[in-house]
Amino acid sequence: MQLWTAFLLGFVGSAHCAGMCGPLALALPHWGRGQWSFLAGRVLYNLGRVVTYATMGAVFGILGRGFALAGFQRWVSLVLGAGILIGLFVSPRFANSVPVSRGVNWMKATLGRLFQRRAMPAMFGIGLLNGLLPCGLVYVACAGAIVGGTIVSGVEYMIAFGLGTLPMMLGISLLGTKLQFAMRLKVQRLIPVSMAIVGVLLLLRGMALGIPYVSPKLPAQPGAAQCCH
Repeated sequence: MQLWTAFLLGFVGSAHCAGMCGPLALALPHWGRGQWSFLAGRVLYNLGRVVTYATMGAVFGILGRGFALAGFQRWVSLVLGAGILIGLFVSPRFANSVPVSRGVNWMKATLGRLFQRRAMPAMFGIGLLNGLLPCGLVYVACAGAIVGGTIVSGVEYMIAFGLGTLPMMLGISLLGTKLQFAMRLKVQRLIPVSMAIVGVLLLLRGMALGIPYVSPKLPAQPGAAQCCH
C-alpha cells in the first residue's frame, strides 16, 4: 500500500478524531509553568499516539508477513478491501462503530489516574493509551498495514497514518475551541471518500493486475513475499 493513502486517511479522518478524542485532548493537564511546558505536553501526548500506531503497525506487519509466506496475501487484500467498501455501503457511520469491552474500561480508568499526575511521562502515557482506544479509522489503517507483508511496511504505514492526524489533534490540544467547528465538519464529510480509496486500492492490489505500485504482481508461491509501498 502507498503511504500517501495512510496519510490521507489520517488527515481526513482526524475530523472524526476531533469528535471522539477531542474532549480528551482539550482536557489534557498543564504540567509545569509557561508556554513551553504547555507545548511540550501536547507534543508528548501526540507522540504517544503515533508510537502506539507504529507498534500496531509492527504487529499487523508480522501478521501480514505470515499471510504472505502462506501465499494468502492477495486474498487477504481482497477480503479487507471488500469489507471496507461493504461497511461503507451498509452504513455511512461505519467509521464510528466500535466495540466496547472491559479493556476499554480499564484504559479509561488508567487515563483518569494519568490525568491526575500532571507530569511529562503522564502526558506521553495518555497518548499511548489514547492510540489504543477503539476506532474504526484505526482498524482501516491496520488493514492497509497488513497487506504490506513486512514489519517495516506496517510500521511505516501506521506512522504515516499517525502523522496525518497530527494537524487536527495538535491544533485542538493547542487552540481548543478556537479551531472552527465548521472546518472540522467539512473535512469530516470526506472521511467516507478516503476510506473508499483505501478499500479500492486494497482490492486492486489483491487483483494483482501488474500495475506498478497500485496493483503489482504478487508472488504465487509461498515464501516469496513481495512488498511495494
